[in-house]
Amino acid sequence: MKDRTITFDGIENARELGGLVMQDGRRIRTGQLVRCGNLNRASDKDVAILKDRFQLTDVFDFRFDTEVAGAPDRVIDGVRNTHLSTLPQHFVDGFSAGRADTTRIQVARFMERLAEYAFNPQAQEMGHRLYPAIVSDTTSRQRYGAFLQGVLDAEGGVLLHCSQGKDRCGLGVAFILGALGASRETIVEDFDLSNVFYASQVETLSRKVTQMGGGLKEIAFIRTMVGVSKENFESTLDLIDSQYGSLSHYLEEALGFTAQDQEKLRNKYLI
Repeated sequence: MKDRTITFDGIENARELGGLVMQDGRRIRTGQLVRCGNLNRASDKDVAILKDRFQLTDVFDFRFDTEVAGAPDRVIDGVRNTHLSTLPQHFVDGFSAGRADTTRIQVARFMERLAEYAFNPQAQEMGHRLYPAIVSDTTSRQRYGAFLQGVLDAEGGVLLHCSQGKDRCGLGVAFILGALGASRETIVEDFDLSNVFYASQVETLSRKVTQMGGGLKEIAFIRTMVGVSKENFESTLDLIDSQYGSLSHYLEEALGFTAQDQEKLRNKYLI
């Protein structure tokens, strides 16, 4: 992780995919693919890193409309920004409150609200169903398919993000890695690294929930919403395997990213 982590002034949970080894022994090229949280607080130094180190040409933003309106990405000269909301609409409606504005005050309020939501059975169920809902939703699949085609067509470095760079972005990365031929272990390990970045926030809010009388279900909700749920992610990969046979077949049949497209992607990004 140390080799892939990128330290920015205002961009959270950032790392590149370069250096990861695929099952055929090839590696992802460095300086090509970056994942992170949103770009609204990117500094001049951050922009310089993205342009100089990664020759960034394309940004893919998976946030929903009110998130984008409340905290628009920093505009980077010469970089195409593609907005593809990949959250099913009923989840958008459920998550909208408190998520549009990412100022520190609003984030603090949202964290307070999460502590309260942790005791709501419906919220707990929503957190548990998030990943399966995304991979099963027709619109989400179309947009992830368009994203993969955009990664294939990009002329320079690619950055993908959502609000925290963990769930919607994490699934996008999983689809890239699946197309490039990564093992399941590699895909899960990279997804789970977001828990390292958000560990202190998870522990702080978990202690608060415990003090409020919360138990295992409430703590699991906090870990899912502030960090990522490795268990839910692996269950979602199991769901894909059961329905499509493999992640590669899911990309082809559900996202429209063909075997030929996947081969082209490997030729482009692997050495």
